[in-house]
Amino acid sequence: MQTRLSDSARHLARADEAERILRSCVHCGFCTATCPTYQLLGDELDGPRGRIYLIKQVLEGEPVSASTQTHLDRCLSCRNCETSCPSGVQYHNLLDIGRAVVDRQVPRPLAQRLLRSGLRAVVPRPALFRALLHSGLALRPLLAANLKAKLPPRIAAAGQRPSARHARRVLLLEGCVQQALSPNTNAATARLLDRLGISVEPIAEAGCCGAVDYHLDAQARGLERARHNIDAWWPAIEAGAEAIVQTASGCGAFVRDYGHLLESDQRYAAKAARVSALSRDLVQVLQAEPLEHLGLCAEQRLAFHCPCTLQHALKLGGAVEGLLTRLGFHLTPVPDGHLCCGSAGTYSLTQPTLARQLRDERINALESGSPQVIATANIGCQVHLASAGRTPVQHWVEIVEAALDATRTATL
Repeated sequence: MQTRLSDSARHLARADEAERILRSCVHCGFCTATCPTYQLLGDELDGPRGRIYLIKQVLEGEPVSASTQTHLDRCLSCRNCETSCPSGVQYHNLLDIGRAVVDRQVPRPLAQRLLRSGLRAVVPRPALFRALLHSGLALRPLLAANLKAKLPPRIAAAGQRPSARHARRVLLLEGCVQQALSPNTNAATARLLDRLGISVEPIAEAGCCGAVDYHLDAQARGLERARHNIDAWWPAIEAGAEAIVQTASGCGAFVRDYGHLLESDQRYAAKAARVSALSRDLVQVLQAEPLEHLGLCAEQRLAFHCPCTLQHALKLGGAVEGLLTRLGFHLTPVPDGHLCCGSAGTYSLTQPTLARQLRDERINALESGSPQVIATANIGCQVHLASAGRTPVQHWVEIVEAALDATRTATL
């Protein structure tokens, strides 16, 4: 694609990157065929190729309108298009650049500004989010139906975490909403790793990965959170921690991008690259471990929803499925497993109508094999799919640990 950036665009910090990405697009349209929002809306401007064209216009100095912002907002950032692109177009990076330019030029309506600033104020703060969540649970009968659906039917207690006692140690990104909505996920992870001779070293100073701010019009704040985490983790990294583990693939995808996003920061570039290199989704850690000696024998029927961030951003499609099969679970078939459930971080709150349509399509596909439970690898997907109130949805590590406990009880 030929392009001529405007003088103002050429002064952007990522101008060269934007131009390189634009020129790598050959207009083939393969991305359009796999884009969830294009499939729903049938509008070229609600597909990757159309959005690339809109961003090209913006960076070439064409007038920017609220319509441009709307089409970019509707993108899920699922990165399905990147998986299907034969030219290797780094669409998500171009989208980040384009959205920032558009948001500076197009003031949002008051309702949108309040929603986005409210999400940025609450979601990255686990204590505040937990307090609001428990207030919502107490007031559930009084809430509107759409708010009730967002609340989990129950919250499993986390249980005890083992102390750090092994020579092998990893760090664990605790996450934001997951600490309140599914506290047992990380606790189960710590217990499972402990059985395998790996300790989780707690780093209380680490916080939100930064993705929420970064994707809600506050990129500078998101990068500040990234720097804060790097500083928090760095002493443990220097002391020999072998990985930074994430149980939410959405967080993992953003941490994996630290090196790229901070590559021009002289103080943090090298450290950010090191953190990205150490970043691991939980399944990557467990794949290399001798799980067979745990003695798990599971016959539960599961449907696995592979989050977009796991399969398209982290390129780990099939990894969890392979691990669960290795452990003896029966995985039911899931048609169109590459498609998004509509959660997409805060998308289910900023674009609720589209998100519900995508959720219901995914639920229908996931339930087509009559599973007993739906497993996933990202808290956003877990909560969004569960909001349909149909088949139970859990993080896969909790299902594995429960099966281990059941097996141990049966042999006593």
